[in-house]
Amino acid sequence: MTIHLETERLLMRDIMDSDVQAMFAMDSDPDVHVFLGNKPISTMEEATKIINNIQQQYRDNGIGRWAVVEKESGAFIGWSGFRLITDVVNDKTNYYDLGYRFLKKYWGQGYASEAAIASLNHGFQNLGFDEIVGIADVNHSASNFILAKSGLIKRNEFFYEEVLHNFYTLTKTEWQKLQNRG
Repeated sequence: MTIHLETERLLMRDIMDSDVQAMFAMDSDPDVHVFLGNKPISTMEEATKIINNIQQQYRDNGIGRWAVVEKESGAFIGWSGFRLITDVVNDKTNYYDLGYRFLKKYWGQGYASEAAIASLNHGFQNLGFDEIVGIADVNHSASNFILAKSGLIKRNEFFYEEVLHNFYTLTKTEWQKLQNRG
């Protein structure tokens, strides 16, 4: 098991096959999918497919979403990290998307912000990224707050699958300026 990041309250590690039950619990919850197209999964096979897709990103690109584990309990509480996007989205392709998703019982505790900030710093400091992107449904106030709190800058709005989304980015130069202020 590879641990990529550690924060005060969290460990971020590779997603493993043994995470399937927690992945199913998270992605079968309709509330989790309100701003993700309202398409929760309904079978363990779908959860296994999600894990396999993430693990393929590890093999193909050396990165992917990481399991977020609460240190205190050892519980899988969600995922965060990067995904290489090769489709054209908002006139952009081949970019690193910062994402996060958590089991509902862990919402509102600052875990998503903590994981997103740690991921962002790791992407620039250790992975050598020149730019990181974040996308959120314009109506998803929590996700938009997390992206902005993490330091990403809203650049524009665009339609994705007929839903208006905010498009955020942060360059390494902008990130370095933020670090120098801190």
